[in-house]
Amino acid sequence: MLADNLRHDSISQAVTRTFDGQHPCSLCKAIAAGKKSEKKSESTPHDKTLEFPLTSDTLALTWPARFELPAPVPFAAKSFSTTPPTPPPRTTIA
Repeated sequence: MLADNLRHDSISQAVTRTFDGQHPCSLCKAIAAGKKSEKKSESTPHDKTLEFPLTSDTLALTWPARFELPAPVPFAAKSFSTTPPTPPPRTTIA
């Protein structure tokens, strides 16, 4: 819309004409028509009710027949103290 208005008007006039709401483009008109149709469909009464299945009032908790904690993973601190197999590359600034 702004690009179309810039073809015929100055920058300030094109911006004013684009955003003043008095000169809607075809896209703005289509959006307004869509909003009108949404409002009409929303005004119809909804006869739907929420239905929940009947549940018992008792709560039963069960536990597993066998419960074991996983074995701890051995921590090897020496792996952090080893040096890399090759030294890092060095750059020279001349």
